[in-house]
Amino acid sequence: MFEVLVYVYENYWQGDACPELQKLGRKLTAAGFDAEEIQAALVWLEGLNTAAQGTQINLPAKTSSGLAEVSIAASALFQPQSANSLRIFSVSEQMHLGAQCLGFINFLETSGVLPPHMREIVIDRAMAAPGDPVTLDDLKIIVLMVYWSFGEEPDALVLDELCDDTEGRLAH
Repeated sequence: MFEVLVYVYENYWQGDACPELQKLGRKLTAAGFDAEEIQAALVWLEGLNTAAQGTQINLPAKTSSGLAEVSIAASALFQPQSANSLRIFSVSEQMHLGAQCLGFINFLETSGVLPPHMREIVIDRAMAAPGDPVTLDDLKIIVLMVYWSFGEEPDALVLDELCDDTEGRLAH
């Protein structure tokens, strides 16, 4: 499934350029991917689309000045995370994600590059991914796909961290 997701990310790097899922499935078949892998990826992408659209509806709109414009109705739906809040991972999340992935999510969040609403989508999509636990490389693809679903490109340093092959690294 992750090979299909990487292909989608690389070929439709702007999420709005991606065709609807049925047409995407045909294009992936033509590209030579296995039918089961395509189906798993399309189901996963549908969940990603649903999560991203639901979150974007509740986010404050930005004006041309860059300041957030929040209506009274929208402010009732979306409240920014408090600086004192803490995300507690359920036992099933801890088991499925594993220590390495949980540490990486924490690293991205404390670095200020993974806002809480995107973190929740990353966790949701990681929980929907195969693997027990999910590998760090697979989680990095999930993070890229979440950015992609919001039509955002990660910062260059974040992109480097997400695309970096850690196998060749030597710890000092």
